[in-house]
Amino acid sequence: GFFTVMPCRVIDTRVSTGPSAGSPFLIAGETRSVVLGGRCNVPENAAAVSANVTIAVAVGSGDVRIVPGDYAQSPATTIIVRPGGARANNALLYLATDGPGTVSVRNDTSGPIHLIVDVNGFFQ
Repeated sequence: GFFTVMPCRVIDTRVSTGPSAGSPFLIAGETRSVVLGGRCNVPENAAAVSANVTIAVAVGSGDVRIVPGDYAQSPATTIIVRPGGARANNALLYLATDGPGTVSVRNDTSGPIHLIVDVNGFFQ
């Protein structure tokens, strides 16, 4: 089933302290593991989350891919990035099944980006 939660920021690479701290920005070609399960009222054993994925600052163009933390990277794009202003996209993010519900974020752009992920529900 699907369960809603109050919208909650699970990662923000623009901030370095607090519950959503995720700094520094993701550099071009970087892959980063992020724990979503057990945060923002999402249980550790959730199968997926409903989220808004935002790129706040982008220098280059390309895409960002978010896959379960225990999967190899996928050719599927979560959000397409263009230089300049912010871009946002709704997404269903599947979580890893081998631990506390991680995702793997890959910056396949030609420059650094700031990433914001706000969760609004989960699937179990």
